[in-house]
Amino acid sequence: MNSGMASIPEYYAGKSVLITGATGFMGKVLVEKLLRSCPDVKALYILVRPKAGQSMKQRVSDMMKCKLFDRVREENPDFHQKIVPISSELTQPGLSISAADVERLTACVNIVFHCAATIRFDEPLKHALQLNVIATQQLLSLAQQMHHLEAFIHISTAYANCNRRHIDEIIYPPPVEPKKLIESVEWMDDGIMRDITPRLIGDRPNTYTYTKALAECVVQQEQDKLNVGIIRPSIVGASWQEPFPGWIDNFNGPSGVFIAAGKGILRTMRANNDAVADLIPVDVVINLTLAAGWYTAVHRPKTALVYNCTTGSINPFHWGEIEHHVMSSFKRNPLEQAFRRPNANITSNYLINQYWILVSHKFPAFIYDLFLRLCGQKPQMMRIFNRLHKAIHLLEYFSSQEWEWNSENMSMLMGQLSPEDRKTFNFDVRQLNWPEYIENYCIGTKKYVLNEDMSDIPAARQHLRKLRNIRYTFNTLLVVFIWRVFIARSQMARNIWYFVVSLCFKFLSYFRASSTLTN
Repeated sequence: MNSGMASIPEYYAGKSVLITGATGFMGKVLVEKLLRSCPDVKALYILVRPKAGQSMKQRVSDMMKCKLFDRVREENPDFHQKIVPISSELTQPGLSISAADVERLTACVNIVFHCAATIRFDEPLKHALQLNVIATQQLLSLAQQMHHLEAFIHISTAYANCNRRHIDEIIYPPPVEPKKLIESVEWMDDGIMRDITPRLIGDRPNTYTYTKALAECVVQQEQDKLNVGIIRPSIVGASWQEPFPGWIDNFNGPSGVFIAAGKGILRTMRANNDAVADLIPVDVVINLTLAAGWYTAVHRPKTALVYNCTTGSINPFHWGEIEHHVMSSFKRNPLEQAFRRPNANITSNYLINQYWILVSHKFPAFIYDLFLRLCGQKPQMMRIFNRLHKAIHLLEYFSSQEWEWNSENMSMLMGQLSPEDRKTFNFDVRQLNWPEYIENYCIGTKKYVLNEDMSDIPAARQHLRKLRNIRYTFNTLLVVFIWRVFIARSQMARNIWYFVVSLCFKFLSYFRASSTLTN
């Protein structure tokens, strides 16, 4: 078998891999998949930020205890010996990697996977530049010193060019020359930066998408010196199949929204029901990333290949459908201690949304906080809703419109894989069954984010029934109260009331008479 025909696990055998962002959501899945499906990989060097009061070794061993690694642990209990943590700080010059570590990395690393980024949409521009652009530059210059480097894979985002409606697998000209921008912001204080940010980011919604576009340009500038590949995932969600369905460990993006809806906190959200919700399972992104690493190293494309890793054009699913499946899933498998019954509505109308925010969010929060104050407790509901509104507002740009991504390179890559590799590193989203995926996603948020036990579901259902009864009682009392106030004031209302009551009485006596006759 020549090197061009080596399977993916054969290619990674004996290789040393450097991974940034390995303690993040996608990074952990990448580490797990490499260890499980490429068991002969030599070493995984992971850049880890030293945290106060917690040693690097401690952070890594905490990460390894995670349920995500259960399957690897069963197959190979000593898997952690292949993981080599390297102390590094992405915001510091030279990524603050020690000289000894630089020497070690440059001597043996074969593939770099750059997953580290700040995913906070509202990150101040200076910090977003530091983490997403400058750190990428520094990593590229380290990569150029590596004697045996075969591929550099950069994780971008499908929304880097969200100012365009149709997005091809090319690197678009940057909004500004990254090096010039970096030089000019060096001397600016935070106040000036805040003032010029809206002018700089222009028609992009936030500093995240803006700096990710600049990072792509920085990577492209090195394509003559390095074998580069760029992966552009859309909205990354829970795992589809691997290592098990529904794995998720954070509140970012859709997960937080699903949980808020499941808890009955979120009742309204601005989104277009008919717009494609471009969710992509994390294991699909990672399988594509590992396949792209193999392809880039073995076939050495002349220019940086871009892979739009999206589902919308291949297997579309819409926001309205997501709302339906999330709601029905949380009714079948309720979350514990829900605030209200899950019942969220999506609307694209601004005024209707504002009305529901007032009626279904702010008013109940105000009443609940008043109740807490009267009980001598600290009010908290209004604070929770304000945080939720801020998070939802940042997502609205992505949920109220849709994009078209061309994904020819993804199809091309699939065609290059052997049938065996295509099974092991599956990124064929045509096979994805959305209702089943959303169900597993919702159960995943319950089990892995909220750490709730599935055996407590009957109690959670009982709690929902109690909430429903409270609601019916409250609504009935409210109607009776309003009607009594109204009747006391108006002769006409009184006449209507007596008419309705006598009609009900007549209907009841007719019903009793007819049932007696049939008997």
